Amino acid sequence: MAAYKSIPIPLVALVTVACSGGQPSGAVPSEPMPIQAGVAPTPGPYAPGVDVLHYDVEVGLSRSESWVGGRTSILARALTDAPSLPLDLTGLAVESVSVDGAPGTGLYENGVLRIELPGRHEGDTVHVRVDYRGTPDDGLILKENVHGNATAFADNWPNRARFWFPSVDHPSDKATVTFTVHAPVEWRVIANGRPVGEPEPTPAGSPGPAGDRLTWRWEVGVPIPTYTMVVGAADFAVLDGGLAACGRAPASPREDGCVQVESWVFPEDVENAGRIFARSALMVDYFSDLVGPFPYEKLVNVQSSTRFGGMENASAIFYTEEGIAEGRDMEGTVSHEIAHQWFGDAVTETDWHHLWLSEGFATYFGILFFENADGEVRFRELMEGRRQDYLASRVVDRPVVDPEERDLFALLNANNYPKGGWVLHMLRGVMGDEAFFRGIRDYYRTFLHGNALTEDFQRTMEASHGESLDWFFGQWIHQAGYPIYRVEHTWTPTPTGSGGAVEVTVRQIQKAAWPRFRMPMDVLVSTGKGSVRRRVWVTDETTAFTVELEDAPLEVVLDPDGWVLKGDGR
Repeated sequence: MAAYKSIPIPLVALVTVACSGGQPSGAVPSEPMPIQAGVAPTPGPYAPGVDVLHYDVEVGLSRSESWVGGRTSILARALTDAPSLPLDLTGLAVESVSVDGAPGTGLYENGVLRIELPGRHEGDTVHVRVDYRGTPDDGLILKENVHGNATAFADNWPNRARFWFPSVDHPSDKATVTFTVHAPVEWRVIANGRPVGEPEPTPAGSPGPAGDRLTWRWEVGVPIPTYTMVVGAADFAVLDGGLAACGRAPASPREDGCVQVESWVFPEDVENAGRIFARSALMVDYFSDLVGPFPYEKLVNVQSSTRFGGMENASAIFYTEEGIAEGRDMEGTVSHEIAHQWFGDAVTETDWHHLWLSEGFATYFGILFFENADGEVRFRELMEGRRQDYLASRVVDRPVVDPEERDLFALLNANNYPKGGWVLHMLRGVMGDEAFFRGIRDYYRTFLHGNALTEDFQRTMEASHGESLDWFFGQWIHQAGYPIYRVEHTWTPTPTGSGGAVEVTVRQIQKAAWPRFRMPMDVLVSTGKGSVRRRVWVTDETTAFTVELEDAPLEVVLDPDGWVLKGDGR
């Protein structure tokens, strides 16, 4: 997602059995209890016993009706004997369930449709189909856009896919997906992946309200998390953004091995979009060179209904419709969301509480694009802005990985965004560019299309660095706060008056509850005859060292190049 400050507080959605909008319920009998979307599950495997391999999601839409018809087929592998398939599904009426083509049985309870898989053993695969209908309470947004025209957009983060299709709605279970969307003929339909054929007239009996519709098909051939599985339908204008990642896009269906970059926007906003998305292909090229091959079939920037400034849906990024319509400066958001295609989408955090592996990475790599394209001054400006954002936030007393936080939306905070980005910058400073970016590329290659935890990232970076980084991750990720340094110095000339020594004392004066941070730091001492730079380890509440000089010091500056996330000393 785009910068955390732009994210509004969400409405709480309650799980209900009956569908909304007065549609027939037909639900699987149960006695469900309401639960909240956006609440973290208890620790442990989210859906033990099964691994979803593929979703085939079919949905029928209308410009005038507020309800949808859906049909989702799921291919899953049993990880144990006699498993059941727990599917998150909220607020829609289940009309039928089948298992391998035969009528199935399921219990709908506490927001989960649990389908029994009798006779299946570890390693077996099974096809489950669920037919349903209703008005989504969330997740699939059916509304008029900023110009008063009807639209339909999915908006799944963090676990809101359950509002419009049954799924194992957790980032740890990635899968491939195919979308079949029956939409009014006036609309274009965008989704993840590549198009399958051309739109064609919708067959009779397809899910959803009746009407003059076309059927669009899209498919993703690599696994993605459910929170990035989306469709969008509206009256779109399509802008050609050029080709990118040529020779570095293995999922591309194009013969030339490039990915097509496009923007799908409302016709009224074409001019603004052309400016906002102008450097998208350059961003794709930059990240492909720096990190690794582009992971998906295409890259489309989409003007949409999303509660976020931007949402990194794999290969089909959704942006706030208001921002584009108003012509805001959104290029930072664009770079952030495109960086997410590598970090968050292709390499996904196993657990929500390691969200910095997504948002911190997108924050830092999004800024790195501007260092490359616009120079170091722009990079420093952006990093300083993120530093100030973190220092002014309300989460400085919490660690980055914060398993006690159960509200998933509360994780969209300054720890996971700017502090997470600064952690990467500091790690780069500790390791040096060569080892740091080698480690980043190894991490991406190792966990591509899979999942990772902070411990996985740490081990990969340690392998590249050749030394333990326990001290670094322990203080910056698993403890709260930041250092505040007070620097003092005393000049002692030699008896002959030819030079002398300056004794520098660095005191850490941050809160007592925060750690005394251990960091290698440069010290720049300026004199009338030039300057001297030394690398020292600042490790304790008080660190002292001496620098020999030819002349009395005029100024002593700790960390002159801004490699450490620190508070303003006093």
